[in-house]
Amino acid sequence: MSAEPASAPPDHPAPKAPPPPAGEDGTAAGGTARGTAADGTVDGSTDGAGDTAADISPGDPAAEPRTDAARHRPRARAWQAAVAAVVVAGAVTAAVLAAGGGSGGGKPAADATPTPGRAADGLWHTAVEVSTSGCGQGWTGPRTGTQSFDLRNTGENPSEVYLIDPRSGRLFGELDGLAPGTTRPMVVDLGSGTYAFKCVAEDTDAVTGPSVVVPGNVPQGPAAAPVNQHDLIPPTLSYQKWIGERMNDLVTGTGRLKADIDGGDLTAARRDWLSAHLVYERMGAAYGTFGDADGKINGTAARTPDGVKDPGFTGFHRIEYGLWHGQSAASLKGSAATLDSDARALRTSWSQARMDPADLGLRAHEIMENTEQFELTGRTDYGSGTNLATARANLDGTREVLDQLHALLATRDPDLPALDAALTRTQNDLDAQNHNGTWTPLSALGQDRRERINSDIGGLLEQLAPVATLFDVRRTA
Repeated sequence: MSAEPASAPPDHPAPKAPPPPAGEDGTAAGGTARGTAADGTVDGSTDGAGDTAADISPGDPAAEPRTDAARHRPRARAWQAAVAAVVVAGAVTAAVLAAGGGSGGGKPAADATPTPGRAADGLWHTAVEVSTSGCGQGWTGPRTGTQSFDLRNTGENPSEVYLIDPRSGRLFGELDGLAPGTTRPMVVDLGSGTYAFKCVAEDTDAVTGPSVVVPGNVPQGPAAAPVNQHDLIPPTLSYQKWIGERMNDLVTGTGRLKADIDGGDLTAARRDWLSAHLVYERMGAAYGTFGDADGKINGTAARTPDGVKDPGFTGFHRIEYGLWHGQSAASLKGSAATLDSDARALRTSWSQARMDPADLGLRAHEIMENTEQFELTGRTDYGSGTNLATARANLDGTREVLDQLHALLATRDPDLPALDAALTRTQNDLDAQNHNGTWTPLSALGQDRRERINSDIGGLLEQLAPVATLFDVRRTA
């Protein structure tokens, strides 16, 4: 987490999601980008795993987190690409929503429409037209089972394509950013029932194609009901209220830390530094809304001209560096006062903050991805050796987001028990490194423990990826 120049976005560690592809797999450049209208946010006025720690030195720009620009730019559905796969019969998973968008099947076919029938991959292929005038045309001889719809955009604009139940709106598959003149597969597992394709081209109204009845008595494959902005407003409001309550804890903690340093008690300051820092680290889903305050409160020295000696290096990590590198209490008084002032200003401004409800599901994944990138590598360690404590606080932050989304998630993610198990496993293994308030530094972890914790976080990320996909707000009209 590194502070950026004033003109740059705040630098809480950004996720490593790739930018939208520009035509390499039939996706139009910018075709999947999502923006948020000013009125799509929620007013916050409601009541108030790669490197080892030894590989990286704090303050080394090459080793520090990159800027947070990716957090604020319009996003493609990055997590679909992370979790998408061919949805085979019996694979009941929320990742079904990524089946079309992420299983692109390689290079786009810009030649003749494929011939219907069974292909070399063993799947039955059906060519389907995507356009405002012919959405869903070509689907004849409907059948059950795992199959591929080869979707060809015959229109003039990039299009999103959904395979839906026309009565309930449940999604069985989707494909993002299908560029004009290209063909990409949507692989789905269909049971008996009624289906229709919905084509949502840029700059045009959504069009739903003809309903197609798949005969028989075969149970339907995986599907999930989409969410809309209104679904996400109540949990976002509730989360913002929770953040407001944590702000009081944060200010209490920074005030106590300031008092310790003012009084020259550096032993107490080290203890209270950790307590206050963990309060801040639990608020992970709100960092994008904190704006410049995040860099002031929790930035690193990565991009300050003089590193740890630069006056622009402020906040928790500046004080951490001083407390664990023999600096005097007198030399840290200014930094402690600045941190306390910045925390109080953030609390004051929070009542006017506006969170985007569409981001809440994505944040659950981002928090733990940042943990994997920056805490498990020691990149944000300025001497305290408390990265595992931070990872544990990040896990609390992820749990809070999931708790707020639980009512919506419970009816959409059949793998929710596996997610709960991954959370518990990770929590237990991290808690084992807490010895009465003293946390094992990364450098003191044995190889087995390190590998186990890395595996825990990696497995948890796999379970969180469908959550981000499920709560991606899709255009419906």
